[in-house]
Amino acid sequence: DLMTALMVLFLLVMSVALLSVTKTVSEAERAKAERERDIYALLEKVRQATDRYPGVTVDKSRNVIDFGDRARFDTASHHLNPEQAKLLRAFVPEILVIAQDDLGKRWIKRIVVEGFADQRGTYLYNLNLSLQRSQRVLCVLLGPPLLDEAPMNPEQLEQIRELFLVGGYS
Repeated sequence: DLMTALMVLFLLVMSVALLSVTKTVSEAERAKAERERDIYALLEKVRQATDRYPGVTVDKSRNVIDFGDRARFDTASHHLNPEQAKLLRAFVPEILVIAQDDLGKRWIKRIVVEGFADQRGTYLYNLNLSLQRSQRVLCVLLGPPLLDEAPMNPEQLEQIRELFLVGGYS
């Protein structure tokens, strides 16, 4: 009977351990589902903001805002034309508002400005060019506005400095 008691005690301990592990896994799955739902809602807010800017889209599968042809650089250039700069300075304040709401504060830690280059030229040349392109976007955002634009306030400029990060790819 001592063996039976030990076996029952072992089964009881194993049952409690399995319940504990199962509960931890289900809590992790619940947290993951909540995170995905929150990020989807956040990206939906960004998508709604892009509706006012034709050509700007949101890829929810990659968590990316794509400016497409609206921010395309000329070949071998890292300069934006005035129309492109104006679009960026009009759109980014809307993103900053989203970043300041509850979901934004919870999930937006960094906004990476990715610069790209085509396959013409050497790897190092294209790497440098793509980095210059992403830097140019931040320079446009932090630089003075055109005459017909409203300037960003100091809080918005500080948010850009804190949130935005440059990156380049060749």
